[in-house]
Amino acid sequence: MDSCDVERLNELLEQDVELREKIKEQVTDLDKKTRNMVGILNKIHSTPPESIPGLLDSVRPILHSCQTTSATMAALVPPSQFWRWKEMWSNSLRTAIFSAALVEFLATGKLISLPEVCQVLGIKDEWKGRFALPVEDYLHGLISLVNELSRLAVNAVTLGNFEAPIQISIFVKDLFAGFSMLNLKNDTLRRRFDSLKYDLKKIEEVVYDVSLRKLAPPPQGGR
Repeated sequence: MDSCDVERLNELLEQDVELREKIKEQVTDLDKKTRNMVGILNKIHSTPPESIPGLLDSVRPILHSCQTTSATMAALVPPSQFWRWKEMWSNSLRTAIFSAALVEFLATGKLISLPEVCQVLGIKDEWKGRFALPVEDYLHGLISLVNELSRLAVNAVTLGNFEAPIQISIFVKDLFAGFSMLNLKNDTLRRRFDSLKYDLKKIEEVVYDVSLRKLAPPPQGGR
């Protein structure tokens, strides 16, 4: 290995270190935003239903500000190097997906789609080789949503909102049925999906108790 080769290799190593630090800065920024959103959204467990819209209004600007981070990240990552760097931001992105999904459910009672999450977070199709939203990360975000909704089903009853567990039950059963039809080959994702059975059981117990006490009409089933 001659001196020219050594010099060139050092240059490449330095470029990698510099790029990693720049990406890390953006991941830190995304982390701050997701922590803020999760902190605000955690208040749903002690917030009466009539105050939820105001709480969501305080989350949406932070959620939309993630678009700036997405654009910066896409500009930093070289073409066709998405899979090389994605693990740096996967956890933060999954939390952002969870936040978007929870906001959508609380606002409309519906499931946010993968394209809709991309739109909310400002992730564009033309960035696929640099910065994208993989299906697995979307599914991880939805599993986190179910985890949170199982808590909400219990806490909503404490707040006197007896219809919320029924709405959550119908939604989660529908989502669980959809997951059951997927061919999940990722071990981590498969294990997390299996854990949804416990969340579903917890929700069903709340619904049973509410229905038994005739505090709310029994669930009518999914769509």
